[in-house]
Order: sequence, then structure tokens, then C-alpha cells
Amino acid sequence: MKGVAAIYFLLVLATTAALAQAPAAPPPAPPKFKGKAPVSDEILQIKLPRAQEAKLSNGAHLMVLEDHRVPSIQFQIIMTGAGGYYDPAGMPGLADTTASLMDEGTATRTSEQIAQALDTMAASVGVSANQGSQVATLTGSALTDQFDQVLALAADILLNPSFPEKELGLYKVRARAALEEQRSDPDFLREERYSKAVYGNHPAASMGLTRESLEKMTRESLVAFHKSNYVPDHAIIGVSGDITLAEARTKFESALKTWARSSTPRPGVVDPSEGGVFKIALVNRPESVQTAFMLGQLAINRTHPDYDALTVMNQILGGSNGRLYRELRERKGYTYGVYSFLRALRYRGDWRAQMDVRTEVTEASLRDLLAELAKMRDEVVPAAEFKDAQRSLTASFALSLENPNELLNLYIVRQLYNFPIDYWDRYTERITAVTPAQVQTVARKYLDVKGLQVAAVGDAAKIAPALRAVGPVEAFDDEGRPLTPAP
Repeated sequence: MKGVAAIYFLLVLATTAALAQAPAAPPPAPPKFKGKAPVSDEILQIKLPRAQEAKLSNGAHLMVLEDHRVPSIQFQIIMTGAGGYYDPAGMPGLADTTASLMDEGTATRTSEQIAQALDTMAASVGVSANQGSQVATLTGSALTDQFDQVLALAADILLNPSFPEKELGLYKVRARAALEEQRSDPDFLREERYSKAVYGNHPAASMGLTRESLEKMTRESLVAFHKSNYVPDHAIIGVSGDITLAEARTKFESALKTWARSSTPRPGVVDPSEGGVFKIALVNRPESVQTAFMLGQLAINRTHPDYDALTVMNQILGGSNGRLYRELRERKGYTYGVYSFLRALRYRGDWRAQMDVRTEVTEASLRDLLAELAKMRDEVVPAAEFKDAQRSLTASFALSLENPNELLNLYIVRQLYNFPIDYWDRYTERITAVTPAQVQTVARKYLDVKGLQVAAVGDAAKIAPALRAVGPVEAFDDEGRPLTPAP
């Protein structure tokens, strides 16, 4: 985080008589902040406002965070079991396509009517389902005096989507163009290859729609997925803004009265298998002037006891102004940006880092990044650096709470993972309780260079020799086919 500038004002108050009697005293020496940021050493202690909760008659869990300062209401309806994780075999992207087309027509409204109604009310409603995620989410926002109408529209979209053939056809036209475009996108190509290396055949490896699955997509397949997966039994409804729990409960019970409980067990997940030994997957992008890297390996799920220690480790290594940034950007000038993050869901996720570097520093940048991982494993983090990372995490957390939607998301996460009711109240306590020894322990467990998977996108003719100097290389074209002959 950027340092906070300290501003000092010196007021010298003296009368003319006093000045005549004695020379002016020298000004006091400014405080010395050599090597230190002029901020408090105290770690923020945070007490969150408590969400009010209730169970609807159909089994959905309702959470309300009141905030009457502004006459507006935001809401989310989270369907556990409707995300891209649950795409049927051979149909990647079905969950995303289903979500994308739900607001393109219902039994009583056309796509144009839905869009016009939202525009007239200055409101929003949308549905999304990300790849690898277990959930699909309907989000909405409205002014307080328009909330009933917007909720009725949202309920119609959620419960009665018609998936018109015309809209599916238009969607396919747009999707075909997007599928072609992403084959030239280095960010997409590196994540696709990295995900295959780390997750193998696990659903988390899917990048969504393919040309093949798009052509197999029918209205009937969308209707079937919606019917099977959009059920209220394990749904979470989060509401924030100018509304009380009693009001929200009455309104959602009424709007969703036909959303019947299905008694479907909560959908399960499985962990991916280990990725194997260190290897580099090279995707050829002729005439590229950069190498786009993504590297990492399997780590933990969201409820694992190592989560907080890994969060601190990641902040030190790949967070804002972390070691990777300071070494690879500021000191070496290899890249404009390098960072890392931890992906942890109900199944075992991964820790990963990414950067774009000039072609000529491909080998040096990869070696230096690997050296930073080894350093994190082999050396205890100095106390000052460690405390800075903890302070940065807790300060960022505190700032995020200024946004009511961010605060609501925390409670939704708590419900999704069945965390204790005071889980977020104790966030700063847990982060500050992490020790340098614990960080070194998790670094040794989850930064195993021998099992690291590396994806690199660039001009194979130029960077293949540099990559082979670091480790074994498998080369592919931009369609994922092995390059023959190998570069």
C-alpha cells in the first residue's frame, strides 16, 4: 500500500515585545522516520454490523443487512449447484449459457420488455454462473420505491425463463466470434493450458464453452439444466439497503411462492488429483514480443486450517508491493506487473502467480521468480516485513467494509462455507495471530518447486530454448495440439 504522507505544521506564536527581548528559539527537529512508514503499529480491530437472518418456507436462507442512509436496495439469490462446476460431461459452458439467457425472455415477457422495464426503473437484474464455481447468482438493485416491481421481474426471470430459440441463435452468433477471438488472447491461452496442467480432468480445468459444446447447445438442454439445478433448497438470498428483515421476508416469500422445495441433497464436490512433477507447457504465439506466464500448483480448500497463514504468505510474496513486485518489476524491470493469488473453494484450489515479460528476459524472469519461491520456503520472513503484510491485509479488509455489497458478500461466504457466526469479526485477530514460522511452514507445504506447473505463451522459436534451460517443455499450438516438430 502506498504510504501516507505525514504533514507537520509549525506555529510560532510570539509577541513583538518578546521578540525584542530574546532571540527566536530554533525550530524543533522533525521526527525521524528513517526506513519506517509514518503509520501506527496498532492492528485495526473491527466489529462488523450483524446481518439478520431467517429461513423461508421453501428452504432458502435469507440474510438482511439494513442500511437506511440511501433509498436503495441490492439483492443476490445464490443457487448452490447451478455453477459451471456442474456442467454435464461433454457440455462445458452449459451453466454459463443457461444463466446468460435467463433474462432474454420469460413466459410472459420478451427480452425487449425486460430491458425496457429495467431501464425505466433505473434498476438492474442479471444472472451469472462462472466456470469452476458451484453457484449461479442472480443479482439485482433498485430504488426503494421500485423494489417490489423489480423483485417481481427478478422472480419471473428466475422461475420462468423461456429460453427463446431466437435469443439462443443470437447468443451462438456472438459466442462463435468470442471463441475465435480468445484463441489469439495470451491471457486466455495461458490460463487454459495452466488449468489443464494443474486440474487435469477436474471440472475446475474447464474454460467454459467450446466450439463443439456450443453447437450441441439446444433450448431443451437449457430448460433441463434450469429445472434440475435452480432449486431453492440450498439457496442463499442476501439483501442490503433500505429494508428490514420482516419486510424482506414478506416480499421474498410472496415473490418466490411458486419456487417449490425439491428435497435435493446439497450437490457435492471432489478434490482434483495432484498435478505431478515440474514441467513447462509452452503455447506458441508467433511474433509475440512478450512471454505470458502463469505458474502454480494445488493448494487448499476454503475451510482448510492453513487458509489464514497462506493468505499472509501470499500477501508477502505476491500482494501489492510484495516480493515479486519489488524484485521483478522495481529491481529487475522485467515486467509492468506481477502478482499471485490463492483460489480456494469447496474443493481444493490452487496458488498461482502470473506475469508478462519481454521475450529476451524469459529465462531470467522465470528463474528469479522461482528463486523468490525458494526464498519464501527456506528463510523466515523478517519481523518488519511480516508486520507490514498483516497491517496491509487488515487495512484493506477494513476499507472493503465501507461498501454495503462487500459486507453482504462476507455474510454470504460465511453461510456458503458454514463458518461460525463471528468468523469475520475475528478476521483481524486470526490474521495477526499468524506467525512467521507458520508462514514458512505453509510455504514449504504449498510452494513445492518440484511440483510446480508452468504455462508460458509466446513465440516458441524464440523462447523454447530459454524455457528448456529451466525445465522440461511440452509445446502446443493455440488450439491445444502438440507442436510437431517440437521447437
